[in-house]
Amino acid sequence: MTETAVDPAAVPTGSKSEQAYQAVKARIVEGIYTPGYRLVLGSIAKDLGFSVVPVREAIRRLEAEGLVTFERNVGATVAGIDPTEYLYTMQTLSIVEGAATALSAPLIDAVAIARARAVNEEMRECLEHFDPVRFTQLNQDFHSVLFEHCPNPHILDLVHRGWNRLAALRSSTFRFVPGRAHDSVDEHEALLQLIETGADADSIEKAARLHRSATLDAYLAQAKH
Repeated sequence: MTETAVDPAAVPTGSKSEQAYQAVKARIVEGIYTPGYRLVLGSIAKDLGFSVVPVREAIRRLEAEGLVTFERNVGATVAGIDPTEYLYTMQTLSIVEGAATALSAPLIDAVAIARARAVNEEMRECLEHFDPVRFTQLNQDFHSVLFEHCPNPHILDLVHRGWNRLAALRSSTFRFVPGRAHDSVDEHEALLQLIETGADADSIEKAARLHRSATLDAYLAQAKH
């Protein structure tokens, strides 16, 4: 597989370990490093212009997040998610993200609502010349606005773990079910309106859960064909 060069200057600022983490994670999410791809530390370090040390630290961090697996005599490889794992992860995420969104709702102000709506409009524009990778990133940006205000750190941690676990596969989820992307944007607006009008927590949680599970249902239906 041909690797695309990553310009360290284009990677978010921070320590070299953080830059290496962001660069490798981006390649996994965008499908440049596919499931099973062997991550050779020396090659990645040379490509980024770093020593092996920060790359090793980045790989360990990605391993902790479930994006990378380490096998004896093989080394680090990109983790894959089988359909069953995807099912369980999405079911769990629908529950914890629904709860996080409901708990966040009273703390989401007009500025945050406007930011989320602006992201959703970018998603709507993205539908015209559909780019599933960009759409998925915008989708995460949108939901982050809604759940990051969650005052329960334990629930928020579970949400982040779920998103990280899905990161390798999520870049292709909407590629498999592009029709779902249109519905997703409309459901986002409906969710924003519920929060904006001060709907009760149960209604917001149910809408957020159904929104997440609808993507799972569309994906599973497509997988059967």
